[in-house]
Formats: sequence, C-alpha cells, structure tokens
Amino acid sequence: MVGALVVAGCGVGSSPSAAGAGASPVAVSVAPAATPGTSAGPVGSGIPSGYAVPSAAAAPSPSGAPAATPAPTPTPRFTLASSAFRPGGQIPARFTCDGADVSPAMSWTGTPGGTKALALIVDDVDASGFAHWIAFAIPPGTTGLAEGAGASRSSLVQGTNDFGRVGYGGPCPPSGTHRYVFTLYALAGPLGLDGEPRAGLVRSALARTRVLGSASVTATYSRGG
Repeated sequence: MVGALVVAGCGVGSSPSAAGAGASPVAVSVAPAATPGTSAGPVGSGIPSGYAVPSAAAAPSPSGAPAATPAPTPTPRFTLASSAFRPGGQIPARFTCDGADVSPAMSWTGTPGGTKALALIVDDVDASGFAHWIAFAIPPGTTGLAEGAGASRSSLVQGTNDFGRVGYGGPCPPSGTHRYVFTLYALAGPLGLDGEPRAGLVRSALARTRVLGSASVTATYSRGG
C-alpha cells in the first residue's frame, strides 16, 4: 500500500530556497518495509513496488532424487539333499539290500513358513511307486535325519514300507537300474495318522492336508541280471 505524504514549508527533502510561502505541496511515495524473508520486486521487473517476493533464502530446497525402494528379500528355496549320494547319482551299496541296508543321512533347507510337520516318502518310480521308506510327524524345526534313522522307532514316527517292515528298506531291484525318489513334504498341519500306516494311507492323508511345499532328490541303483 502506498501512502501519500504531504510536505510543506521546511518538510523533509526541501531546501531553504524552495520553502517559500505558498509553495505547492509535494507528494512522495513511500514503499512499505520489506517483510523479513521477502524482497521487493526490482525496478523494471514488472512486479509492483511493495509486492512481497519470496527471497532465495525462503525458497524450498529441492528434495533430490526419490529414495530407492529396497529390493524384497527372496524366499529361501526348499531343498532336500543327502551326503551319501549326489542328485542323479548312484546310491552306495551300503544303503541297499546288498549292504548294511541302513537309511542314508538326509538334510534340508528353506522349510516354508507356517510348517507344522514334515513327512518323507521314498519310492521306486520304476517299480510302480514301491515304497521303501515312510516317515511322518517330523518336527518342523528339524533340518535333517542322521544315517540309520530309518531303523529307530523311538525317535522317528514311521510307516510300514512295501517290504512289509516298519522303517527303511533300501533299494533292491531284481535287475537293471532303478530310480529312487526321496520326497519331503512341508505340511500346514499334522496328517492325523496313528500306528504304522502303509504308504497308501499316508498318500491319502497328504491329499487331505494343505501341503506348503515339497522338495525331492532322485538317485539310482543298479543290479545285474
């Protein structure tokens, strides 16, 4: 806002020679003081005098490039392995009917979250799924089974294999090379089985239970004839 100041006589800005009687009053424009943090528009800028313009100090600084979104943590892969043989390799005779017939050591990683129990089935896919080992109700925090675990009824809940025995029965093909698939299932709940069930009952229970994931490893064994 511009106010008009009338100066007469010996007012501010007059000289003694110009202060004669009857002199016309002089109008002087006075711009208001700049608000802290602002500046008046420069002469010739087209901005009216007294219009508050944000100063450089008051201008917001650029925020810069947006923060990068963290990459999601990948879900661990559920894997099953054995120190006794490599995937696709030959099972040593020690773990077959031609040797000590003990179960090989097994280990796994990446058990899915929410797993309440684990179940293991070993079958011969070249003999119509002949079941060699059934173990279930394995605690979810378990990360492996020691060598020979298939002979223990106290530390491992096991079913009856297709040899008609409880626990592990090693590869024993009549002739040629057979493939043996070890499959571990991560379950959202227990199978609800009692006793020492056969493979068919275990597979049926698996079909009724929510399976969170499965991991498998295949190996072979050959016999002459």
